[in-house]
Amino acid sequence: MATDVAGYSRLIGADESGTLQALKAIRAELIDPTIASHNGRLVKTTGDGLLVEFGSVVDALRCATEVQTGMAQRNAPTPADKRIEFRIGLHQGDVVIEDDDIFGDAVDIAARLEALAEPGGVCVSARVRGDAAGKLDLAFEDMGQQQLKNIARAVRVYRMRADRVSGCRQPTPHCATRQAVDCGVALRQYE
Repeated sequence: MATDVAGYSRLIGADESGTLQALKAIRAELIDPTIASHNGRLVKTTGDGLLVEFGSVVDALRCATEVQTGMAQRNAPTPADKRIEFRIGLHQGDVVIEDDDIFGDAVDIAARLEALAEPGGVCVSARVRGDAAGKLDLAFEDMGQQQLKNIARAVRVYRMRADRVSGCRQPTPHCATRQAVDCGVALRQYE
């Protein structure tokens, strides 16, 4: 699982101390406990990003969903321009372990999927979606085959549907009618 903060440079430029303090609190109160509760291992931090390893695709998806749900709740009273929103990418594959770090194609693909996710969103590879099929009540939108930066082969990418990430709120123009039917009122937490 690769994550980063959308608009990090803008947030730091506007309020460096406040942003860093908020990120520290988010890690301590939400992210680190959620990773631990789903048997994840924080491999490394990269400024505004995290790389997390899981032994199970289901655990990784549950963690990503809970993090995004928690962030949507935390952000609800915050003005849009001051929200800290994460983008998350998930891929399943072999990794090379060296010391306490992980490397390889699977890590690179997860990072590229994170870059495709919208703020507050989760993008996964077809392998993740396939391994989770029938195990979780999540829905995905097919983004098709994507040519990811510095990845030789195209990867089929899926976006986790927002109405399945954190419940229902007000619809926005992007939300499909089907989402509104599935959920009563669809949520679009990406904006």
